[in-house]
Order: sequence, then structure tokens, then C-alpha cells
Amino acid sequence: MKPEVAASGIRRRAWVALLALASLASPAFLAAQEARGVLASLAAYEGADRHQRLLEGARREGFLSLYTSFPPEDVATLNAAFEKKYGVKVRAWRAASEKVLQRTVAEARAGRDEVDLVDSNSVPLELLRRQGLLQAVRSAYHADLIPAAVPEHREWAWARLSVFVQAYNTRLIRQADLPASYGDLLDPRWKGKLGIEASDEDWFAEVVRNLGEEKGLKLFRDLAAKNGLSVRRGHSLLAQMVASGEVPFALTVYNFTADQLKGQGAPLEWFTLSPAIAHGNGFAVIRRAPHPHAALLYYEFMIGDDGQRILADRKSVPTSKKIRTVLDRGALKIIDPVLLVDQGERWAKLYEEIIVKGSR
Repeated sequence: MKPEVAASGIRRRAWVALLALASLASPAFLAAQEARGVLASLAAYEGADRHQRLLEGARREGFLSLYTSFPPEDVATLNAAFEKKYGVKVRAWRAASEKVLQRTVAEARAGRDEVDLVDSNSVPLELLRRQGLLQAVRSAYHADLIPAAVPEHREWAWARLSVFVQAYNTRLIRQADLPASYGDLLDPRWKGKLGIEASDEDWFAEVVRNLGEEKGLKLFRDLAAKNGLSVRRGHSLLAQMVASGEVPFALTVYNFTADQLKGQGAPLEWFTLSPAIAHGNGFAVIRRAPHPHAALLYYEFMIGDDGQRILADRKSVPTSKKIRTVLDRGALKIIDPVLLVDQGERWAKLYEEIIVKGSR
């Protein structure tokens, strides 16, 4: 078995284990969380001096702790801007999204109040919400975000959309030969040229649902069997393999990674097949955050004008309606994290069967 394929199976089993782990939070523990009224009061406060209160309190606290799955270069740029503006340090720990979830849940179960905010994709945020670990926040900046970015419960807000794009090596593939649909990838010309990330069952589920489940599942079964898919672990790695020519065409690369490599002079270009899929990435304040003022200040920095502009400059797709983007956010099919969590095991099994195992 290829190492990247084995890693994919391990990752999928880890998600299942994390779901079981999250379910162990006890009522007594959740009741103890409710006793932390300072954060709840701050999060709901909408007075004219809200920002000043947060800033003064954050400077007294001195720093905040952030667990994030965002690429390290982007995290460093955002944190440096926040620290320069407010004089409040950010202690960031970065790992894959499932590791961020695992550490956050494990510390909560142990009663260790170490993390203030979590920055991750929509599925881990939904899992944390279901266990009562997140603080609902009211913020004037919510009005600036696209509707999908602010759920009714307000226990997270998406700061950016990660858009799945199709990337190709411009030295190996001509623009005139690009497929116009997923069905066009069944052409024999694509045999041995296609790559995909090892854990993109969320993208897979949304594409299949939009194509029609029966039609979509058949298409991907035929594609894996006839032309094969090189399964790689890590979206950044997959994009770099496109740039090097090892993978001529990739089905699931994030737009911002492709743009960053292209900007560095790599022979890489990207486009989107219909339906174009995205998932939300954003911030949640932990209900037992030890630095509540600093946590809320950072949260608002990220969904406010400063953070949103930096994200746009870094080639991400910000969720603020005030920021223009190269992609039409209204045309994107955004993955529903609630639906994916409820049906996640089924889609993970289908992805393993059709894409991972079917491509060997």
C-alpha cells in the first residue's frame, strides 16, 4: 500500500475516534463552563465602547492562545499585523484540522483552560459546537459577512472560503485541451495524469450531490477505474507536484495555494469545473477562554476590515462583502458542515472505496 493512501485511511479512522472522544464531555463539565460568565458577558456586549473594553482588557491579559490549521506563512503574517496594531501577543499552535480538534477536546475533558480561539474548517467547528465548547458571540462585523459565514447560533464565524480548484501544469497541458466538465475527464487522454488529495470526502460529497448521486458516483467509479487518480496527502503538496510536473492535473487544490505558487513563477494555472465547491474556515472562541478580551479582539480583527484585507492580499477568499474577490462567492456551492457531520461516515467510506482504493 502506498504511504499516502495508508495515511488517508488512518486519518479517516482518526476522525471517527475523535467523534467518539468528543461525546465523552460530561454534564458536570459543561455546567462548570457556564460558570465562566466574564466571557459570556463580553461576547454579548454591544455598547459603543465595546472595542475599547476589549483592547484595554487584552493589553492587561498580554497575550492569547490560538490553535490553527491555516498554512504557517499566512498565520505568521496575520499574527504579526495583529501584534503590531494592538501590542498583544499571539501564541499560535498549528497542526492539521483533526489534530486541532483532538487537542482542543482533550484539554477540555482534562479541565485544562489553555486555548482561547480555534481557527479551523467548518467540520471541526461543528463538532466543537455540538459538545458545548464554544462561546456564542455578537459582533457588529457579522453584518459585513456573507450570510453563510454567520450561522444563527453565532458560535463561529467564517473568515474565509477555501475554494477547491482544478490546477494544471502549463508546460504539460494546453489550455485548449482542458476539460469542460468532470465527465470530460473520462477521455483516455487523461490516463495517468490526474491527482487528488487523500481526504477530500467533503468536496467529493458536494460534487456528487450536485451532479445527482447515482450519476456522480458512477462517474467517479469510472474515472478511477479507467484513468486512475494519483492520491496524495496534503493540498499544498499536491499543488507543488502540479508545479513540478509530477502530477500534470489536480482535481482538488485550494485556490490560495495555487495563486501563491503561480505568483512565485511556477508553471501552474487553475480554473473551476462546475459545480465549484468551497468550504468555510473561521474562528470560534472557546467558552472557557483564559484570555477573553484578547480572544474577542482577535476574533473581530479577523472578520473585520484589517484581517479581511490581509486574507485577500494572501490570495484567500474573504467572507466580507466589502472585499472584492476574483471568484464569484455567490456561484460557489458551500459545503454544509451540519450535513457533512451527520453523514460524514458514509461519505468517508465511499471516498475510501471509490477514490482511494479504486485508484490503486
